[in-house]
Amino acid sequence: MRYRVLIPEKIAEEGIDYLREIGYEVKMGRGIDKQVLIQDLQDCDAVIVRMAVLDEEVMKGCMRLKVIAKHGVGVDNIDLDAARKYNKRVVYTPCANIVSVAEHTMTLILACAKNINFMSQEYKNGNYWIKDVALTSEVRGKILGIIGLGRIGLTVAKMAKYGFGMNIIAYDPFIQKDKQIDEVTLVKTWDEVFKNADFITIHMPLTKETEKSIGKKEFEMMKDTAYFINTSRGKIVDEEALVEALKKKKIGGAGLDVTNPEPADINNPLFRMDNVILTPHCAGSTKEAMIRMAMDAIKGIQEVLSDKEPTYCIV
Repeated sequence: MRYRVLIPEKIAEEGIDYLREIGYEVKMGRGIDKQVLIQDLQDCDAVIVRMAVLDEEVMKGCMRLKVIAKHGVGVDNIDLDAARKYNKRVVYTPCANIVSVAEHTMTLILACAKNINFMSQEYKNGNYWIKDVALTSEVRGKILGIIGLGRIGLTVAKMAKYGFGMNIIAYDPFIQKDKQIDEVTLVKTWDEVFKNADFITIHMPLTKETEKSIGKKEFEMMKDTAYFINTSRGKIVDEEALVEALKKKKIGGAGLDVTNPEPADINNPLFRMDNVILTPHCAGSTKEAMIRMAMDAIKGIQEVLSDKEPTYCIV
């Protein structure tokens, strides 16, 4: 019997070609609606998902399904308890988009510092002399605060320190207290990050504990010139509190690749703010990362279906 893999969302063509080369049957899905997913999964052994939600109802209704491969890092769209209950392996691609997300984070930091949105729009409107009115900032010597010092957070720290001469402080409760990291000064509480940093960037997963964990209290601690950067998950932030802080100029601005919900409603006030840069959750969607994520997801599927222990396994 040939193994069959469902592809319900767009992935790199290189990945689809490779699946066929190694003898797997590829089934192109009809979308990510729950009932459609359940129907499409009936005759599939594996699935590669990006944003599709795989909850207990999906798991229960797809008995042939053996492995779920997350095309990315965050697995908040996959019910891990249900996966354990129904004996589904869950693999992911934690190393595939590190550089892409880190580069996008630095892009947002620089764009905020240089006020790119506002300056560009003013010039397009004929205001060449805005350059003498709205002065921008250098990032060299500024303090970058990082919440979550995993693979991406540490890569951002290295880029910011060695590439741009920034001073790095970070908070991560899962790092041993006595651990030394050359690029970073570790602090004991995230309050220290929010109080002292000129730029704050978030790199932690979405969990029950982290959902809306950044809100009014944190924004009130920030310098009124500081910028808030988020390339992780929109639900980590109390968006209403963020909008309020931006409206009242309690913080300097924000660079956001994620919102809550996604896509953001067109009436979301963030779209109308000069001091906010929004991108459509595309930090990890470079050509290079898309290929790596597809190939790493397939590698995880191969390992599970070959009865090997997966390299990158959640369940």
